[in-house]
Formats: sequence, C-alpha cells, structure tokens
Amino acid sequence: MHWVNWLIVIVYLGWVVVDGIKKSKDTDTVSGYFIANKSLSWWVVGLSVMATQLSAVTMIGTPGQGATDGLRFIQLYLGLPLAMVILGVTIVPLLHGSGVYTAYEYLERRFDAKTRALTAFLFLICRGLSVGTIMAAPGVVFSAIFGIPLVWAVAMIGVPTVIYTMVGGVQAVAWADVKQMVLIVIALVAIMFVLVIQMPISPGEALTIAGATGRLQVFDFSFDMSERYTFWSGVIGGTFLMLSYFGTDQSQVQRYLAARSVHEAKSSLLMSAYWKIPLQALVLLVGVGVFMYYQFVRPPLLYNPAHEAAVVAARGAEYDDLQKRYAEVFTLREEAAFAVADASDGSQQPMELFLAREQEIQAIRGEALAMVVEETDESSTDVNYIIPRFVLSELPIGLAGLFIAGVFAAAMSSIAAELNALSTTSVIDFYRRWMRPNADDAHYLRVSKGATVFWGFFACIVATYAATLGSLIEVVNRFGSFFYGSILGVFLLAMVPRAKARGAFFGLIIGMVTVGFVESRTTIGYLWHNVIGAAVVLLVGVTLSLMDRRNA
Repeated sequence: MHWVNWLIVIVYLGWVVVDGIKKSKDTDTVSGYFIANKSLSWWVVGLSVMATQLSAVTMIGTPGQGATDGLRFIQLYLGLPLAMVILGVTIVPLLHGSGVYTAYEYLERRFDAKTRALTAFLFLICRGLSVGTIMAAPGVVFSAIFGIPLVWAVAMIGVPTVIYTMVGGVQAVAWADVKQMVLIVIALVAIMFVLVIQMPISPGEALTIAGATGRLQVFDFSFDMSERYTFWSGVIGGTFLMLSYFGTDQSQVQRYLAARSVHEAKSSLLMSAYWKIPLQALVLLVGVGVFMYYQFVRPPLLYNPAHEAAVVAARGAEYDDLQKRYAEVFTLREEAAFAVADASDGSQQPMELFLAREQEIQAIRGEALAMVVEETDESSTDVNYIIPRFVLSELPIGLAGLFIAGVFAAAMSSIAAELNALSTTSVIDFYRRWMRPNADDAHYLRVSKGATVFWGFFACIVATYAATLGSLIEVVNRFGSFFYGSILGVFLLAMVPRAKARGAFFGLIIGMVTVGFVESRTTIGYLWHNVIGAAVVLLVGVTLSLMDRRNA
C-alpha cells in the first residue's frame, strides 16, 4: 500500500486515541467510567449505537455479501424499526430509571442472583466470541493483503482500541464512535461515487445487468425456514434478534444507560430505526457496484493473495491453465455485458448469453477455490477479500487510505464497545457481586481496566479461529442468534407479573438446550433461533411459575 494511504491510517488512529481520551471526564468514579454519569446527548448515543453495530465485519463482509449474493441480506434488518419502537416503551424506561449499571443487575431484583449470574455469563460467552469475530475481519484480511503476520494485523487494531477504552471508559468509546461513524459514511459514499464514474456503462444499464443476475432481488416471500434470508425470517426472526441485541446486550444497553434522560435514550434508538436500513443498503450496494465493475475489469481469479500464492507454489502449471481459461471466458462475458447494455429493443438473447458466460466464470472460480481447499486445508469463499482487493487495486491513492481507515474505524468502534461492555459485566455482575462487594471506586476501576485487557487478549485468540468460518457478517449473527433468543426470553419473562425465579432460571437453561438442538440437528435458518429460544423460555418459565403458585 502506498505510503500516503499508510499516513492517513496512522494519523487517524492517533487522533482517535488522543481525542477520545481528551473528551473523557469524571472517569475516576464507577458511574462516570461505566455510564458517563448519564450525561451523553441523544445524538451521541445514537451514533455510538449505530457505529457499534457497523463493524469492520460490515465494512468487509457485507459488501462481499452484496457482490456474491446481492441485496437479500437486507431482509435481516426488516424487524429493526418495530424492535426499536417496542424497546422504547418497555425495556428502555425500565432499565434507565432503575439505577443499574448492567441489564443483568435488574434480573436479580426481579428474580434472583443465580438468574442474573447465568444470563450475564451467557452474555460474556456470546460477546467474547463475537468480538473475536469482529477483530478477525480486518485482521485476517489485512494479514493476507499486506503479507504481514496475523498477530501484527490484529495488534494494529486491538492495541489502540484497548488503550482508549481502558483509559476513557464509555465516554471515550462514545465520542470515538461519533468520529468513526462520520468517516465510515464518507468512505462508502466516496467509493460509490468512484464506481459510478469509472463504470463504462450508465448506472441504469449497470442495474439492469445486476438485476438479471439476481443481485437486486431484495424480498423473498417464501416461508421456508431453512432459507436464511426471507421476508418472514427478517420481520419475525429479525425482530426478536434486534429486540435482544438492543434491549438485553450490555454493549447496547450501556449506551442508552449513559443518556441524559429516558426521552433521549428513546431518541437514540429511533435514530437506528430510521437510518440503519438505508445505511446497510448502501453497504450492500457498494458490493453490487464492485460486482458490476468487475464485469468490465478482470478481477483476480482468487481474491485472497495468500491462498493464490499457496496454489501457485503447489500447482503452478495447472493454475496457469485455469487462468488462461478464465481470461478467455472473461473476455466473452465482457462482450456479452456490453451487448446487454446496448440492447435497446429488450431482446433476451444478449442477456441469456451473458448469464451463460457468468455461469462459466463461477464454475472456473469454483475449481480455483477447490484447489485452495486441497492445498491449504482451509475453506475459502473469498467473500471477505473482494472489497479489500478492490480498494487496494482500483481506488486512487488517498481514497484507498480513507477506506482502510474506515475499516479500522468500524473495527475499533465495535471492539471498543464490546470490550467496555464485557469489562463492565465482569466487574459489576461477578467481581463486585460475588468477590469484593464493598471495595472503593478506585479498586473497581483498576479491576475493570485489567478486565478490558483480558477480554482483548481473549478476542485475539478467537479471531484466529473465526476467520475460517466463511462470511464473517454471517458468523457474527450466527453467534448472536445462538444466545440472544433465550436471553431475550428471560427479560420478557421479567415483564410477566406472576413469573417466578425458578421458572426464569430453568427456562433459560432449557431454552439454550433447545436452540443447541435446533442448530445441530435441523436446517432451520439461524434467524429463527431467536424466536425459538425466546418462545421456549417464556413457555417453560410461565409453566414452572404457575406450578410453583399452585404448590405454594
């Protein structure tokens, strides 16, 4: 990468760390460090909430998802607006006015200590795994693209993030998120602008070709529970996923607990309700745009440079033959794409020829990916490398650095939020509750900073494993969906007046076991796991509570 691009990235990283810490105040108290003394404005909280969810996984994996699968992924977020409205009238006022530092403290007040501890423990496992995946996205991709060891790629992201999170607490995280959100949007818009300018055909013609390949299909109204992304899985399963993520996940709850009032906390969530889907659509459209750009500019046969080097070293002659076939078919597909763009009479023949060439291209890529598996024993979909390779190969100097800085920004915002939440839950729900209940604020703050370092180290270990699991944006949501439904069920049960502690505790256990069974023994899409987990916890919890009342 050109030194100008590196300079942009380094200057940005330094600015985020220094300015984030400078904006922190009153971090010498538990309240100031964990929830900013409830002093943050709604727009700061709102941007922080959105930046936390818009991780490097989103910046890298989601455009790759758009390039390979189109816009269908947007259906995941169809339940978001409804979820935000429900949370605004239920959990947000309940938690903000209760004086708690974590969502799980409330469960002890409503049920008992063991229900709080189990729910908090599940959160720690869920978020610990997810933050590792979030770190894996830029770490592994940068390692392959730049040819540097994975540990150094991860350290470039993790070290500055741990520093300002550890020193500045939630305020440093929130104010860094504001800057990072602005940078991310600028980078995405700039790439779309470059794609439109450099495309040899008009935007309308490009959309026609993209539509023919199915990449503009947004809605799938089939009620097939084995299909990951449908209208119904998004509206129903997505609503439950978003209810749990924004309503019970400490990384999100901690944001609106830091808001000045219940009204401002609600307003911060409504910002996500209004803007998350358009922003996610923009990210996917960047991927579709890159796919269209590569109809006229030949991309590498394998996007991952490390995998390409391994295949060339082991089977160079065979790979060269595949490259020649790829170049020949690409030229034919390019000609067919221009023919589709020039067809003004609506003739289907150019389109049919184009689609036939596209199938040939995908078949050749399939052969190359099979070589990767045979030579490296690693699965490779290449989806996580499409956008970084495009950025470094095709974007002008400076803009490439801006996008890479945007990826760092997205990674740091999400990782910081997760580390801050993991540290808070570790200290408040476990250390202060079970080990040192009467220590002073200075002691808890020292332990919290140590916990931040621990979870950062844990995330690095998880990152090396998560990178082998395919599309990282799906990996994050699969991790979350395994836990979120059951955790949401406990909070919903807390709103049932007659629900008892035994029902909540055993309902949570049975809910998790049920989701584990569904995950391992069925083909049901992961979004439905959120519905199943919540429903089982509610059913078991209410049933056991009624039995306890009858036996009393």
